[in-house]
Amino acid sequence: MARILIVDDDASIRRTLREILEFESYQVDESPDGLDALVKVKQQAYDVIILDIKMPKMDGMEAIERIQILCPDVPIVMISGHANIDTAVEAVKKGAFDFIQKPPDLNRLLITIRNAMDKSSLITEKKVLQKRVHKSMVQEMIGESKALELIKQTVDRIAPTDARVLINGKNGTGKELVARWIHDKSNRADGPIVEVNCAAIPSELIESELFGHEKGSFTSAHKMRLGKFEQAHGGTLFLDEIGDMSLSAQAKVLRGLAGKQDYQGRG
Repeated sequence: MARILIVDDDASIRRTLREILEFESYQVDESPDGLDALVKVKQQAYDVIILDIKMPKMDGMEAIERIQILCPDVPIVMISGHANIDTAVEAVKKGAFDFIQKPPDLNRLLITIRNAMDKSSLITEKKVLQKRVHKSMVQEMIGESKALELIKQTVDRIAPTDARVLINGKNGTGKELVARWIHDKSNRADGPIVEVNCAAIPSELIESELFGHEKGSFTSAHKMRLGKFEQAHGGTLFLDEIGDMSLSAQAKVLRGLAGKQDYQGRG
């Protein structure tokens, strides 16, 4: 049964939409604002999200950006009673599946939800096919030496765990290949693998790059940005060439690896 999240600060709107959608046999959850919606999206998978624009704490325009990072394939239907054409265009540019003005035409809303779910199903099928292709194209570790056999055994042993893994080796020895094998054999294989070239990040930017920042947290922070740790949530974080970082940057990463366990990435 499809699950829909209604995000609106107006309790009467949420109640009306819930009754209609439950009558259509959908499972429905509610959120009074964008912040609460983000919590629910992290805890529960949704087939469609109905998102109001004008809300306290976090409005719909900011919420859609964050939701799209957490679950980019979930269709989002924006609704608002104070919007104009420019608002609708901006919402679609940010990735909204459709925009409906309040009070919503219920027939149009139901048709939009069905169309959004059809799109979501197509995306899911595409990902399944891409995964099959990816699995068939995974590079093998070719060789029969004792050293290579030990690497294969080590990968098989550590991949199912939540351990942080340090891969040593000279350039060209296949460190990235080992990292991808660990990811593909892990319980997080369905999640993303996020690669970071540590040597290319200045020490003064490392915290923002890895841990993100909020809008307005410093002069040039014009919008919220998720860090690599959070982007790798549910998957694997591959920190390449970590030894080429400055010592101060390495200290920040070490603190991050020790204290950012809630991101559930693999360092």
